[in-house]
Amino acid sequence: MDGESLKKATANNSLVSVIIVTYNAGQTLQKCLDSIFAQDYPAIELVVIDGGSTDGTTAILQGNAQRITYWKSEPDEGIYHAMNKGTQQAKGDWVYFLGADDELLPEFSDMLRQLTDASAIYYANVFAEGKKRLGKLTTYQFAKFGPYHQAMVYPKAVFNKHQFDTAYKISADFALTLKLSGDKAFHFVYLDYTIANFNHTGISGTQIDATFQKEKERLIYKNFGLKIWLRYKIRKLKSRGNPRA
Repeated sequence: MDGESLKKATANNSLVSVIIVTYNAGQTLQKCLDSIFAQDYPAIELVVIDGGSTDGTTAILQGNAQRITYWKSEPDEGIYHAMNKGTQQAKGDWVYFLGADDELLPEFSDMLRQLTDASAIYYANVFAEGKKRLGKLTTYQFAKFGPYHQAMVYPKAVFNKHQFDTAYKISADFALTLKLSGDKAFHFVYLDYTIANFNHTGISGTQIDATFQKEKERLIYKNFGLKIWLRYKIRKLKSRGNPRA
């Protein structure tokens, strides 16, 4: 969408920034982009931060440049450094992150029309591993594993105040969820939509962030308090130290 069309679309709709970070994503990127272009919500800007790809990624971005609000390709320091760069470019009232190997579903547009509370972090469902996940979460579930990152739409105010902690190479999105759970300026709201096909074979689905796992108990205690921390600690001990507990 060109600038003038986007300006008209935002006259009666909140602008939503969809951020994609890429690196050598040429095999999946076009399908991902097409799923965004197919949305019927009229006020979506697209920001793509590429880490200096050496495959066909940049050619795909160039080929779609008229429909991408902002894109840049240069070396970065990892996924979350790139996401932080993306939030700096985002002009929307709302921010959403999509993996280059994921795809949006039509209900994403339906969800966007329900975003009314500027202090709410909205979360929905994704389709992953053959089923709809995860539904509405309890406070303990937020502390233990949280929503899928591709299920969450943030008010831009989150990123005026917070960034992803790049010390966590795989789980900085979950670390941010824990931090936001303890930030009284925000709260989480569940909407029962299924908004994306999530590819669980990416790095976050196949590797463990050892640095984050060492810090997880401390983050739970700080942001959820003693009761939730004790429940998590006891269940972890019963599972004999399983790092995914």
